[in-house]
Amino acid sequence: MTERQRELEKRIGYCFRDKKLFCQALTHSSYSNEHRLGKLANNERLEFLGDAVLEIVTSEFLYQKYPDKPEGELTKLRASIVCEQTLAFCTRKLELGSYLMLGRGEDMTGGRERASVTSDAMEAMIGAIYLDGGFASAKEFVYRFVLDDIGHMQLFFDSKTILQEIVQGKLECEPVYELVGEEGPNHNKRFIVRVLIRGEAYGTGSGRTKKAAEQEAAYEAIIRLKGQAGLQTEEAGAAEGTR
Repeated sequence: MTERQRELEKRIGYCFRDKKLFCQALTHSSYSNEHRLGKLANNERLEFLGDAVLEIVTSEFLYQKYPDKPEGELTKLRASIVCEQTLAFCTRKLELGSYLMLGRGEDMTGGRERASVTSDAMEAMIGAIYLDGGFASAKEFVYRFVLDDIGHMQLFFDSKTILQEIVQGKLECEPVYELVGEEGPNHNKRFIVRVLIRGEAYGTGSGRTKKAAEQEAAYEAIIRLKGQAGLQTEEAGAAEGTR
């Protein structure tokens, strides 16, 4: 184990008995391929397992938290939590991407910030903790780093829709997304987008795709609008899990 990996153990609050599992959870297929470690040395199998653990923990959590919600609403809410973009959003707390073992090409093309890479690593970490410490340990990790603030997660997931409902309902206009910049070479492009409301910039976002940048800009705009009296919608309140 490297010093960086020991640092991550402290951040997640879990000490692995089997350090190989921990290292495997952080190993992307590009790294194992580049170093000829074999097809099973990367984190893909752990991701497969972690995905199942995450779904059952999230399902139980939502079932207990929202006893009056029907199956359809619970399914939609669960989907907003376990989707790629939202899971990647959760990994920012841990800066998980910075700890991954990536192949040189994947690293140079922005893999540490790519949603598909970081979300898969999050699921792999859940799978590794499950194998190393059992269901209770995996559940504790999910509660701490995934389910700790589902209101903001759902707000992030539905940000463009929620923002449009706020702006249409309260301000009677439409949000406008404007591409204000592009960074990096074609194979590693990052888009910067701002959202305008009545010509005024309310949020700025960046991402590997325009859609991801717009989503982040909308989320930032909602947070700003919610701080202004009288602009919180019922939908936004529901996203916070308070209604």
